[in-house]
Amino acid sequence: MIRFIQGLLLAGTAVMVVSCNHNNTIDDKDGLSAFNKDSLVNHIKVLSSDEYKGRRPFTEGEVKTIAYLQKTYKDMGLQPGNGDSYLQDVPMVEISPKSVSPLKVQAAKGSFELKNIEDFVLWTERTDTVQTLNNDDLVFAGFGVVAPEYNWNDYAGLNVKGKVVMVMVNDPGFETGDTTMFKGKTMTYYGRWTYKFEEAARQGAKGCIIVHNTAAASYPFQVVQTSNGGVKLHLDKRANHAYQLALQGWMTHESAVKILHAAGKDTSVLHTANNRGFKGFDTGVKLSEKLTAKVVFNKSHNVIAKITGTKRPDEYIIYTAHWDHLGVGKPDAKGDTIYNGALDNASGTAAILEIARAFKSLKTPPERTVVFLSVTAEEQGLLGSEYYGENPVYPLDKTVANINIDGINNVGKTRDVTISGSGQSQLEDYLKDQLKKDGRYLAPEAHPEAGHYFRSDHFSFAKVGVPSITIGGGIDNVEKGKEYGKRMDDQYTAVRYHQPADQYDSTWNLDGGLEDIQLIFKIGKRLAFEGTFPHWNDNSEFKKLRK
Repeated sequence: MIRFIQGLLLAGTAVMVVSCNHNNTIDDKDGLSAFNKDSLVNHIKVLSSDEYKGRRPFTEGEVKTIAYLQKTYKDMGLQPGNGDSYLQDVPMVEISPKSVSPLKVQAAKGSFELKNIEDFVLWTERTDTVQTLNNDDLVFAGFGVVAPEYNWNDYAGLNVKGKVVMVMVNDPGFETGDTTMFKGKTMTYYGRWTYKFEEAARQGAKGCIIVHNTAAASYPFQVVQTSNGGVKLHLDKRANHAYQLALQGWMTHESAVKILHAAGKDTSVLHTANNRGFKGFDTGVKLSEKLTAKVVFNKSHNVIAKITGTKRPDEYIIYTAHWDHLGVGKPDAKGDTIYNGALDNASGTAAILEIARAFKSLKTPPERTVVFLSVTAEEQGLLGSEYYGENPVYPLDKTVANINIDGINNVGKTRDVTISGSGQSQLEDYLKDQLKKDGRYLAPEAHPEAGHYFRSDHFSFAKVGVPSITIGGGIDNVEKGKEYGKRMDDQYTAVRYHQPADQYDSTWNLDGGLEDIQLIFKIGKRLAFEGTFPHWNDNSEFKKLRK
């Protein structure tokens, strides 16, 4: 779900003081010679080959992928990371839409139907086989946000229990860039689609439909269609009886405008919802829908390997990358149906295999335990990492940091790298220190409005208080400049992201990708020899979660 350009206050009897002082007894070059571009390429080619069928969980692609990862870790001499096993079971449920009716709209100025996939995409996380809307009321709730710290409540005065809410993607303030409204164009978690559904459920709504906007979402409606229009996976939460929406999903901007026109409403509300004091309202529209699903309970797997620390084995640095992609789906213009996910994220998975080999090659073994966690079902909503966060193999209060890789640079060396969620934790200082040593720099986040900090697996660690970071490739290409780098980035998003075209190509230039992987290794290596913990910055919303 993340594209290529991206990605402690300790409670107890004592507070650990943070220090960024480097351990000068460690050879900075130790381990770097282990990195090998041919090895990196081979891992990517294998994992993104047609034989692996797009690496979707619950398929033969998963069986091949986790077997490959286990064998590779074992051959390197890494220990199993979950007791005597390299696997952590992740109970999930697969919900397949057998039939989705048109969405019937009854309004003051007429009735009409919207087409599934073309005009809207709806799904359910409930495990009943049939979900329906029966002339249920539609309420427009602005951005669907309840944020006391920003003095904002889109649900104030609204009764949405048993109704469907229509909300907008991103945050108030996005449209104008007004930094006094939330964080302006920088998305907070309140802007993410996952939050919209969570809040609608807390309000007792029956369903929630998000109005798509390419700029505000940071991806076209096509991505919604390919990611959500078919079989979906969710964590198996039968033991958790929290309320779930009957139906949730997206509709096109044009469909929302059509509904508001039919209701006799001024469509300028899609803009005025950005204004403080805006009040949501009942549209007077009734919606009817029937979704019939097939439900299958099964288990997917996270793959975990480790190198045990020599001095502080009960303190952990965790590298993550998601091994999954979208599997086999809708054919593209060339008839290709396999969503190989070469950059997203065979490349990141290959990267942590290379980093693991480098750690294993160290002449001086790491003092802390270094864990390599390849997680499942990121493309389904960060499910594998979410499950790990809720069911950690290693104590969270002893987990020093999470460093995540979600796609690597394949267009040559760059002077810069990027992260999402700038200013969150001291890990950013570690990154800047190393970049300065390497003669490089940290570039400002290219698309803060996209909310990338909430779209990759490091977020699952942030939600449980572990300082986390995703480091991605930059655009300041050493040979061809920033315009070239940006053009390549934009081209990937437009043509390859979540498409069958995301395949390995022999024309890739992985010199920059390898340099970035070495950078990420050096940061983790520094952490592996320190005795202190990086902390969340004071203005981070995650600081209070660290215990």
